[in-house]
Amino acid sequence: MDGILDSHVGAYEGTNLYDFDNNIQLNWYPKRVIQHTAGAKSMLELGLGHGFSTNLFSNHFERYVVVEASKAVINNFNMLFPASNVNIMEAYFESFQTDEKFDVVILGFVLEHVDNPVEIMAKYKEFLAPGGRIFLAVPNSEVLNRRLGFEAGILSDMEELSEHDYLCGHKRYYSVKTLTEDVERAGCMVERMEGIYLKPLTTSQMISLNLDQKIIDALCTVGIEYPELCCGILAEIKSCN
Repeated sequence: MDGILDSHVGAYEGTNLYDFDNNIQLNWYPKRVIQHTAGAKSMLELGLGHGFSTNLFSNHFERYVVVEASKAVINNFNMLFPASNVNIMEAYFESFQTDEKFDVVILGFVLEHVDNPVEIMAKYKEFLAPGGRIFLAVPNSEVLNRRLGFEAGILSDMEELSEHDYLCGHKRYYSVKTLTEDVERAGCMVERMEGIYLKPLTTSQMISLNLDQKIIDALCTVGIEYPELCCGILAEIKSCN
């Protein structure tokens, strides 16, 4: 491995403003995936990221494999979650190969990082066991707080990437429309789509409100029905082959 992705590890060390949003989203959507995959025993996940989803999934699936190309991100995860029961494969998403099939494949907040998301989806659907299920989670450019910022003239383009996005290695945002289009280009179709965290205000404004956890939970629960307005979009897709 050439370590080219290690420059992004600073975004995953738990020391920036947007950890507030990450904590909410990355502890919420894995629980929704677990609810939708009752009885599944094996999972293949792409990327360690902040490690929240990895730690949750490792406590649920009997066989759990994560593909991660950054040695620095792997080391950071092992430091934060030393007891996690996960089999980490150090490889690029584009070059990883296995004959193993999985009940669940999850691309959680991955597609916004890669050069060719359509090729990644088309490749990883082939690792599904018969009857297996594949889930995607992506950031939403049309989340309510960005819509409000655009209408107020604060944000010139809802697709605009921030300095934090570049630190994370983001290459794009998605919307309900553009995610659906990419899924179809990968030879798949959307079976289920739901929102992850209905976020009406900027991150700084949300933090300043010091909201009770019950309100945060309510924003996530209400957001299920409104993917077009939420911070993230969770989609279950299936192959059309």
